[in-house]
Amino acid sequence: MQNPDVRQVTDSRVLAAMAHPLRRRLMDVLKVHGPSTVGMLAERTDQAPANVSHHLKVLAAGELVAEAPELARDRRERWWRLTTRSVRWSTTDFAADPATRAVADAAMSLDLDRHVALARAWHAADDAAQAAWDDAPFSTDKWLHLTPDELTELSREVIDLLTRWADRETPDDGRERQPVFVFAHGVPARP
Repeated sequence: MQNPDVRQVTDSRVLAAMAHPLRRRLMDVLKVHGPSTVGMLAERTDQAPANVSHHLKVLAAGELVAEAPELARDRRERWWRLTTRSVRWSTTDFAADPATRAVADAAMSLDLDRHVALARAWHAADDAAQAAWDDAPFSTDKWLHLTPDELTELSREVIDLLTRWADRETPDDGRERQPVFVFAHGVPARP
């Protein structure tokens, strides 16, 4: 059964729209903070509003974001939202054509760069910022012996676990909760 909150991307043009660092970041900001105006997105990404507006139009052409006119207080105010909470793609969907495979490879490379950059930024944060989180941030890795079907099963379990945490009701307990980025990769490799 397909999850309506997850878009399976099979069009290389849509994948190419996502395969840009600022556009990926804009999608992340919308995922974390919800619908936003161009001005809010510009402030959160340290970009010029015209630049943000241009990249939103590219994402909108790929139906990755859409305007949210119901949030506007007047005709000049333009709000944007994600069309789905999550996107996925498989490089196998793009393997038949070298040009589309290059787009998929670039998108995967961008994702890996983004993941590593976020982890590096945390480790470069000052001692006060890190002390506030104590030992909560984690890193783990394991070497497993799996078949392709077992890796697929593990992938589903990890994704389900992260989805459960992402979709949970935020407790109304007065405690401050900040965005936390969690990622996992399971790939065949040689030690």
